Amino acid sequence: MAQPTPALSNGQMNKVGAEDRAVHGWYRFVLGYPPHLVTKYFQQFGADQRHDVVFDPFCGCGTTPVEAKLQGFRTVGIDANPIAAFATTVKTTWDIPLRKLEDANRKILERFESALDEQGINTEVPPLFRQFGEGILNQHDHSVEPSAIKRMLPKELARVMPRGFISPLPYMKISLLRGLIDAEENEPIKNLYSLALAGILVEGVGNVGFGPEVYMTRPKKDAPVLKLFADKISMMLADLHLVQQFGMHRIESTVFSDDARTLSKLGDRKVDIVITSPPYPNEKDYTRSTRLESLILGFIRNIDDLRGIKRSLIQSNTRAILKGSDTDDSYVKKFARIQKLARTIENKRVELGKTSGFERLYHRVITLYYGGLYRHLSKLLPHLNRGARLAYVVGDQMSFFRIHIKTGELLAEIADDLGYKVDAIDLWRERLSTTTKQMLREEVVLLRKR
Repeated sequence: MAQPTPALSNGQMNKVGAEDRAVHGWYRFVLGYPPHLVTKYFQQFGADQRHDVVFDPFCGCGTTPVEAKLQGFRTVGIDANPIAAFATTVKTTWDIPLRKLEDANRKILERFESALDEQGINTEVPPLFRQFGEGILNQHDHSVEPSAIKRMLPKELARVMPRGFISPLPYMKISLLRGLIDAEENEPIKNLYSLALAGILVEGVGNVGFGPEVYMTRPKKDAPVLKLFADKISMMLADLHLVQQFGMHRIESTVFSDDARTLSKLGDRKVDIVITSPPYPNEKDYTRSTRLESLILGFIRNIDDLRGIKRSLIQSNTRAILKGSDTDDSYVKKFARIQKLARTIENKRVELGKTSGFERLYHRVITLYYGGLYRHLSKLLPHLNRGARLAYVVGDQMSFFRIHIKTGELLAEIADDLGYKVDAIDLWRERLSTTTKQMLREEVVLLRKR
């Protein structure tokens, strides 16, 4: 098996440059990798736009599909998180008539401004929100107390909305805007506006911050929703002018919401290049990172919707382990290093006397996570053309009692067992662990179909 390449200076490896912002900037996850990493591996693989099809089975916010399409490649993407699949779909749909979009932009901004004025949004509860109870807000009290928004939401949504992620007044404005977007009859334009709304929610409207985990920032009493939305759709329009000018809107792209462990919607499609990043094994709840926009846009309506999404994800954290969805570990029983790692974590828990429900599941995360990746790589093989090249961006972890998880090495071992050729494990960059204050490797595992 190939050994890791020597350490390289990571410098600005994870920075998104100004030259990368076209389309990518419509909506981004904080956990995404930069577009220039995709370009690097296109060049290294000798990719050819004339015949290579690019696939991302964990497409997230669409970095690989968008960058591939910008460079002239046909693309396919899937993600089990419905808002991620939606975002990638919108970010690769470029054949919107621009004059129609310009006209729609003017109308929705005028209507939104009028709606804000008519509803007296800064002085009283608009009629739209009376169903949630009179007196939650009034002209004297636009409360930012985190529990206020819970009282405004329907009961089912309130159960899954993280505390304090949006303040009442910004929520009222966003909901007015959402109503206007829902009334748009042109489906691609409606989807574009929905993604713009999602983008401004995390960029300036919500009380959301991103560190090792998504967290609540200082509550905002108000937010300039109209300006943020106007700026976002103006940027989208400019990007669409650019890609249409160069004919890139004609390049084929397909996106599905699907489980990467089954690839059930790929049909008989074949691909030549895979550049992707599966979740890392840690205690990061990936559904929480997109929870606010998922709720506002209706991708999550209740706790059952949330559980359904978690069941379709690689089980990389204890919050994803749900009753009846914990059989992936059976696929990696023969891998001695994975089993030893799981035992080491469990033994450390016992030694430390840790007894919480989540801590008791730490060792299971390891076997379930790698079992899920085994299933994924196994299902992917028939969809790869001979000689297909693959790049998996992964990161070492120390989230479970500070025990080092060499994510890339273990992934390479699984791939080798399944018959892939492991070409190399490239060091992409190093990052500081917030748990141990040590530098951890983020790597790209390079595979090939024999």
